Amino acid sequence: MGGGREPLTASRDAPLGGQAVLEGVMMRGVHTWAVAVRKPSERGLGGIEVQRFPLDSWARRHRVYRLPIVRGVVALAESLAIGLRALGISANAQLPEGEGEQVSGMTWLAAIVIAVAFAVGLFFIVPLGLAGLVRNNVGHSSVLFWVAEGALRTAIFLGYLALLTRVPDMRRVLEYHGAEHKVISCFEAGDELTPERAKLYSRLHPRCGTSFLLVVMIVAIIVFAPIGVPVWYLLLITRILGVPVIAGLSFEIIKWAGRNRRRPWVRALMAPGLALQRLTTREPDLDQLSVSIAALDAVLEIETPGQASAEELVGLEVVA
Repeated sequence: MGGGREPLTASRDAPLGGQAVLEGVMMRGVHTWAVAVRKPSERGLGGIEVQRFPLDSWARRHRVYRLPIVRGVVALAESLAIGLRALGISANAQLPEGEGEQVSGMTWLAAIVIAVAFAVGLFFIVPLGLAGLVRNNVGHSSVLFWVAEGALRTAIFLGYLALLTRVPDMRRVLEYHGAEHKVISCFEAGDELTPERAKLYSRLHPRCGTSFLLVVMIVAIIVFAPIGVPVWYLLLITRILGVPVIAGLSFEIIKWAGRNRRRPWVRALMAPGLALQRLTTREPDLDQLSVSIAALDAVLEIETPGQASAEELVGLEVVA
């Protein structure tokens, strides 16, 4: 890559975020979000279809939504809603011409609800039950239970991620994920937005959702430590109710780390999350970078995120 040189990185954050979708990329700015998708073609690569939508951040609607921790939960819920629509658009774009939109919004909503329930069950409820078995068979130490639960949760997360990235159909999505990161970094560096220039940048980004999820695993260990080992139903309730608190705290950490990425000790703390992105991203080709740039260009036609005023940025929280 780049003749053997180290990939380029940006030293500043711009109020931009994104998400890989099916054969495409979603990009969001301050007031706009857009989806660019490569259409299928019998002759190989088809054209790029771009759709753009206005964005009124939820956090601008009420002051309480901008409070620390709360703002992270609100931002994640908003990102989930936008991502839901973007996935539906990309799925429908892959259908043969004339078949119409067969993947409805309700279908995607049901899929997301099931996915969230599955994630809470797999990463919070299952480790809780397994840690209880360890404690009952090895000893009744609260410390042992706390360590076992945290270790099991992290191990399940890493194992699940490793298995997911080995699914053949996921490779294209991971490549588009890498394209999204590269293009955002290219813009943040003030470089020319071309596939050739964007390819020189790292596919790892400090504000990535993968890094966020790893932070969630670590923060969960700290948050649950003071609770101890009450009766099983209280343990279950704390794990479910604790999810938004942990998500909000983790979001604050990722946000702070992105702002302070120049500090060597901060980079050292961010290193595990960046390393994990080597699993969840792949090197994109120039065509995939072109799709990602098309999504960002659609946003930049309406606004200039790097020059947004403080008033415009109120409540804006995005993950790359």
